[in-house]
Amino acid sequence: MTISNNKASVFFKTTFRALQYRDFKLFYFGQCISLVGTWMQRTAQMWLVYTVTKSPLMVGLIGVAQFTPLLLFSLFAGVIVDRLPKKKLLIGTQALFMLQAVLMTVLTYTEQIQYWHIVVLSFLFGLTQTIDMPTRQSFFIDLVGPKDLTNAISLNSTIVNLAKIVGPAFSGIVMVKFGMTFCFFLNAVSYIPVMIGIFLISAKGISARGKGENLIQQVVEGLKYIRQSRVLVINVFATAAVCTFAMNNDVIIPVFAGSVLRQGSDGYSLLLSMAGLGAFVAAVMMAYLSKNGVKRVLLPISGIASALLQVLTLVTRQFAVCALLIGLVGFFNLLFVNTSNSLFQTNSSNEFRGRVMSVYSFLNLGSTPIGNFLAGSVMESAGGGFGYVFCGGMTLMLLLAIFAVQREEILKWFSPSREKVPQEV
Repeated sequence: MTISNNKASVFFKTTFRALQYRDFKLFYFGQCISLVGTWMQRTAQMWLVYTVTKSPLMVGLIGVAQFTPLLLFSLFAGVIVDRLPKKKLLIGTQALFMLQAVLMTVLTYTEQIQYWHIVVLSFLFGLTQTIDMPTRQSFFIDLVGPKDLTNAISLNSTIVNLAKIVGPAFSGIVMVKFGMTFCFFLNAVSYIPVMIGIFLISAKGISARGKGENLIQQVVEGLKYIRQSRVLVINVFATAAVCTFAMNNDVIIPVFAGSVLRQGSDGYSLLLSMAGLGAFVAAVMMAYLSKNGVKRVLLPISGIASALLQVLTLVTRQFAVCALLIGLVGFFNLLFVNTSNSLFQTNSSNEFRGRVMSVYSFLNLGSTPIGNFLAGSVMESAGGGFGYVFCGGMTLMLLLAIFAVQREEILKWFSPSREKVPQEV
């Protein structure tokens, strides 16, 4: 019993070691509440659009509206993040997120909500997220330092993906018992604790100031900085492929659940929760393994696995099997995203970290309008069953092409002696 307890103690200390830092703890537990609210709203919003319009394309256009600002402005946002205190930026972005949730609550409560309202509010949410995401990602090193940076990234992913489980599941219950309006209201309230937590953080997150260059010059400098590293270049192209095509659950699942599996809001929310559960398990695993550094080999393995699993959805229409496949997709997508995030951060200096992470934001979420539009269009014309098949097939072809071109470097990643990536500060 004592040996078992000691093993459990070592596991928790290793997995959750970034929580020893007061600032990260404040940030972490505030996010635990806020992100559940965010996923409640996202789940209710997508189901609202689909039940009203019955159009996969209209659902896809919501994603286009939300993520287009990231596509257009992410690279410039990185320069802003490198110039201004990250703590103040985060307080501002949380206040704007809360305002968007309040407006959704008021419009649905008064029964004035229209499709164009959701499009505009989604665009405003995305505009705020354009600043919030690189600020948040580059703030971790100020909260925990370089030694536990990878662990902090993985722990953050645990709450993001736990929220993907709890948020949709709770949203499904709330929608049935109290209606969609209450989901939006709870999301608005959830921003209060995260704002309090950020306010109490002592780290200011002040980056190296710009040397007088204009905005365009600093963006170009950041891109040149990435270009000089083969690891970063491969990461950029692989992340572009996977995040554009393999991560369209928000658009595909409501259509797949409703038109292919003949499920209602409970089945839809359960599939979203399964994707979140798979990702949560992967995030905990990554947090534990982070003590050994970043495993570059996980990038090609997880990307290809996710693509193959999505293609497999074509061969079954059993709800339980599809739920399992979607859970596994969530698992491998998280492995890919966390590895990509860690490679960007551990191969970047403090001076360029904001700009490098803005490229990550651009690839991770800025590519979503393209993927959402294509997935929605394919399902509109070919049927809901072809969303995953198309996205998985495109991901697989692009990754194989990228890895073939860079095969010499990729083969080095499979060598155990070369897997650990040194961290720069």
